[in-house]
Order: sequence, then C-alpha cells, then structure tokens
Amino acid sequence: MAEVKAGDQAVAELSEAAQTELMNLCEEQFVQLEKLQNEIILSEPDFCENPQEQSVNRLIATEAELKQWLTVEPKLLAANSEVLLQAGNEEMLKLCSELEMVVSCYEAKRAKLRETKELEQKWLEEKKQVLAAVNDHLERLQMEKENLSEQTILQDTKVKIQKMKVYQERLMECLADILEKHIPVPKNDFSANKKKKNVPQELNEDLISLHEILELLMNKALETPHDPYVTIDSTFWPPYIEMLLRYCIAVRHQEDNFKIRLEDFC
Repeated sequence: MAEVKAGDQAVAELSEAAQTELMNLCEEQFVQLEKLQNEIILSEPDFCENPQEQSVNRLIATEAELKQWLTVEPKLLAANSEVLLQAGNEEMLKLCSELEMVVSCYEAKRAKLRETKELEQKWLEEKKQVLAAVNDHLERLQMEKENLSEQTILQDTKVKIQKMKVYQERLMECLADILEKHIPVPKNDFSANKKKKNVPQELNEDLISLHEILELLMNKALETPHDPYVTIDSTFWPPYIEMLLRYCIAVRHQEDNFKIRLEDFC
C-alpha cells in the first residue's frame, strides 16, 4: 500500500507539460493501432476455397512480420526525462515488490530447511550413539571369545559330563532304593513253601534284582542302540520279566522270545 501511494503521489507530481506530452503519445499510438487493425481487416478475404492453405499463408505472413519487428530497434515512448523517470520509478517499485515476495518465500523455505537439518542432526547423533554401543559390545564379545581357549571349553564339557554322571548315579540309587523296598529280590522261604504243595521249594540263588535288570536294559540301549536286546537266562526271575512286559516297560524280540529290550519312550 505504501508503494502504491508513493506511485500515485509521483504521478500527481508530474508537470502539466509532461502530462500533455504523454497524452499526445498515447493518442498517436491509438491512431496507429486503429490503422493497423483496419489494414488487417481489409487484407483478409471473406472466403477461401482451401482453408488449410489460407492458414499456412497467414502463418508465413506472421513469421515474416515477426522477423521484421525483431530487427527494429526499440524507441523511447517519450523524450521527456520526467516521464521516463516516472516510468522507471514505477518499474522499480514493481520489481522491489516482486523481490520482497521472493525473499519472503526463500526465508520461509530456509526456516523449514533449518528445522529439517536440526531433526536430521539429532537423528544422526542417536544413530552414532547406537553404533558406538554396538561396537563396544562387539569388542567385548571378541575379547571374551579370544580369552575363551579350547582348554577352557574342554574343561567345561568335562565338568558338565561329570555332573550328568553324578545325577545319573543319584537317580539309579533312588531307583534301587525304591525297588529294594517295594520289590525285593525273591528268597527261599521253607516255612511258607511247606504249607503249599506242588511249588518248588528252592529258587536260584543267582537271581538278579529288578534294579539290575533295568540297569542292563538301559546300558544296552545306550551302548549298542543298533542291538538293544538282552538275552534272558536263569538269573532273570520270570515274574519280573512278565511285569516289565505287562506294563510296557520292555518288549520281546519278534523272532526270539528269550530276548527283551527297553521300550522306546518318546
């Protein structure tokens, strides 16, 4: 608004002679425009048999006139310095207004870019911290890996195996205690056998306990898994074998009834 008021004030300050000269120039230009318009109207035919040819002719004429105007040197609208100064002032005000708009747009764009830059820098710092933490963790793992020798790994393995053996022995001892308490080894009892007829009074003294039978079956399954069968001999008490078979703890060989193996518990 201030620039427009300044322009109006400058126009008002033009002298009467400058205004008169400017009005005369405008009238001359209007007269020349009317003359050119009349010539164009008169030069155009009312009808043409070939509209395409007419369009081509018009295009050629327009291009020739354009080339002619390009060779003409521009002339000043007025020789009066006051009018030229006023026109230059208006152009400068218009240019300044446009430049101010451009500056405002670029300042807004720069502020947006500055904000984006700050966010990107913050994100970059966070990523650098994460990368540094990962590198530290990787170096620590590498040092631990280097310090962990083959001897240490072997020693740890031996310790674990020893623990498993001790645990297995404890389990076997518990199993032996339970079996000895609830299923003891059969013994000769003459006082009881005398009351019964047709029952053998003596048992094989080499009978092994149920715990030993189970231990044989487990050792056989672990040591020779391709042939896990154990041959039944006179040291195996038949009721023990029948109990193992009945409760699906052991199974017989398909072709040899005197061989049993431990059932696959999966």
